[in-house]
Amino acid sequence: MIGKLKGLIDSYGEDFVILDVNGVGYVVQCSSRTLQNLPRVGEAAALAIETQVREDAIRLFGFTSDGERDWFRLLQTVQGVGAKVALAILGILSPGELATALGTQDKAMVARAPGVGPKLAARIVAELKDKAPVFGHVDPAVARLSGTDEAANTPKPIQDAISALVNLGYGRPQAAVAVAASVKALGEGAETSALIRRGLKELAQ
Repeated sequence: MIGKLKGLIDSYGEDFVILDVNGVGYVVQCSSRTLQNLPRVGEAAALAIETQVREDAIRLFGFTSDGERDWFRLLQTVQGVGAKVALAILGILSPGELATALGTQDKAMVARAPGVGPKLAARIVAELKDKAPVFGHVDPAVARLSGTDEAANTPKPIQDAISALVNLGYGRPQAAVAVAASVKALGEGAETSALIRRGLKELAQ
């Protein structure tokens, strides 16, 4: 099972890249977002890989981060979402945007992806709202701090900032992620108002 590939970009196709690893060219399918973020032909690149083995083929899917690969796997647990649709969604939405869409139950945002109709978007949001790996791009220690915002040992400014974002309509997991990132950027001594302002910027990314 291949979990990661590191090599040189050999060439690009419409929905794939050929990665030259020590003289062997691997055809790796990627989302449009991933393809746009990869370097030019001849330059080095590393991809997190999801290997899918079928009776008639072995397919490799590449991602710029382990978190994006986690989303790819998670999306396919929803009935009606295969590899093609999962890549289409990840081509339109970054992991952070997808987490926010689920947290705020924004079906229209998910439905922007090609091949995703209103019914499928509603199913994705309903089934994954509590399963999303929302802390994947935040420092684990900070994520744990914000994820336990009800705990007595969590500083009050953090609790208040998360509550404020929730009151503005954001889902609690996404609010916690945004405040966690804000704490990491501003320091644990930041005031509530500063955490809220920074949190809103994080959510808008």
